[in-house]
Amino acid sequence: MKYMGRAARMERHHKRHKGEAIINLVSMIDMLTILVFFLLVYSAEEVEILPSAKDVQLPESTSEVHADEAVVVIVTEMEILIDGQSVGRITDIMASNSIIIPALQQALETEAERELVPEGVSEEDAIAAREVTIMADKELPYELLKKVMATATAASYGQLSLAVLQTGGDGQLAAMAN
Repeated sequence: MKYMGRAARMERHHKRHKGEAIINLVSMIDMLTILVFFLLVYSAEEVEILPSAKDVQLPESTSEVHADEAVVVIVTEMEILIDGQSVGRITDIMASNSIIIPALQQALETEAERELVPEGVSEEDAIAAREVTIMADKELPYELLKKVMATATAASYGQLSLAVLQTGGDGQLAAMAN
């Protein structure tokens, strides 16, 4: 009988403490939120977001060098754009014998004037540090790109980058400038 009483007590004890496990979902949601913010902040650190141009097919590159923030010139099959504003039609630019595109030069100089030059930096150093990224369709003639690059140089930009689609080792494409 002694053993029966002990077994009954143990059974009652287990029934009393046997409850459903409670999972604190608030803590779990907080942890997931922090994880999402962490991944968003640190995953976009090395990628420069370039404006989307649906009618521009960028060439591909395997380069690992990333471009810094810069003025973006978009060259489509029809026109040249800066900040979404057209600065010239391709047919007119190609018909011209001049290597400099005046409207593009004016727009680039206006962008350069908006840039703040830190105190103590010489004009030569400021020009050398100025960057322009050219997003051009891969089917455009080199003569047109040559004119765009010459115009950017004439507008006091020391660094030119061509935007390309980076092909990684795993075959994925990522937007980058080089």
